[in-house]
Amino acid sequence: MLINDGAADRVISKVELEAHLDRFIAINCKGVKRLLLLPPDHTRLNSRAGEITAYLYENLKDQCEINLMPALGTHVPMTPAQLHMMFGKDIPLDSYMPHDWRNALEILGELSAQRINELSEGKLNFPMEVAVNKEVFNNYDLIVSIGQIVPHEVIGMANYTKNVMIGVGGGDTINKSHYLGAVYGMERIMGETDSPVRRALNESYDEFVRPRVNLQFILTVIGKEDDELVLRGLYSGAEDDVFETACELSQEVNLDKLKKPIQKCVVYLDPEEFNSTWLGNKAVYRTRKAMADNGELIVLAPDLHTFGEDPEIDRMIRKYGYLGTAQTLKDVEENEDLANNLSAAAHLIHGTSDGRFKITYCPGPKVSKEEILMVGFDYASYKETIKKYDPAKLKDGWNIVDGEEIFYISNPALGLWTV
Repeated sequence: MLINDGAADRVISKVELEAHLDRFIAINCKGVKRLLLLPPDHTRLNSRAGEITAYLYENLKDQCEINLMPALGTHVPMTPAQLHMMFGKDIPLDSYMPHDWRNALEILGELSAQRINELSEGKLNFPMEVAVNKEVFNNYDLIVSIGQIVPHEVIGMANYTKNVMIGVGGGDTINKSHYLGAVYGMERIMGETDSPVRRALNESYDEFVRPRVNLQFILTVIGKEDDELVLRGLYSGAEDDVFETACELSQEVNLDKLKKPIQKCVVYLDPEEFNSTWLGNKAVYRTRKAMADNGELIVLAPDLHTFGEDPEIDRMIRKYGYLGTAQTLKDVEENEDLANNLSAAAHLIHGTSDGRFKITYCPGPKVSKEEILMVGFDYASYKETIKKYDPAKLKDGWNIVDGEEIFYISNPALGLWTV
């Protein structure tokens, strides 16, 4: 690893971060004339990836041609306002390339049905096509994948090869890897460095991508100190050790182990980061291992205005709903449209408590009570709910509100809560 700086009590300052990046540039960017940057989108706003991307651009723009492709996966392309919010206003908008996960692909091969069967413990028996945005192979001297390591519901720990194979990957890879994780079991995966989905993506990357590109990873670990987000770890390199080392720190920093289950959990979805249940259901994913049986999860979603990030996925969420694992598996067997979009099916499984605890969504004015009930959640008004559970007055962790003990989370993307 070129950069290996991190500890649970470490706070990497802006000056130290820039010194690390200067060293990265000095060693990796000599003679580079064409550079592709693969940062996350605004759904990883707190990752520090925007700042890192902007610093690399500013210090290399006079040396080489730089293109940027946010690793959208199936998310909608970023708007100019979101690009400026994430990366600053100094990068020209024509430097950005939106990832088209349906069309702008190079098909590289497949992970065999036999391997998927092994990884799923016999539950699945189909091959997984491996495809990546063709721009990745467009004769770049260097590609830099930038992102945050954090517990993740689909793969165990986010980022590393996921940023390439999913972030700028193709539909079949996205759909089947997500479904593999859902069928294997989210609660067996979350917070684990190794998982069937991680193996599927790492093996695909090692066989089809690694031999063809010069790609370096820059990975961050974000933690909290005095209620402020701080950079706890910074790592860079090309091999598995950079990911595994960052995971060790993230597991220490981002896994919140509680002494007792949560009877009532209140989660706030920041309007700048969460506008859909596709993203907002991190409130469900990241708390489910800590929720008590028959407890209640209250999701404060002031700027919720859709279910899926993609119109077709939004349609399927509305059609099939978050009705439980058994119902979703049945719907996949009986309905071609859902069977052909297994990432949506996986999301529906991830977003249900299977009746173990109550999920109450509290949207602002852009989503109606009828829409929330239609997809299988309970409903409460955001305006009315914050009269009791006011995000401005609550602190992260345990709170007493009108004599009732609740657990408050200001951003579900930053951790994983478990008993």
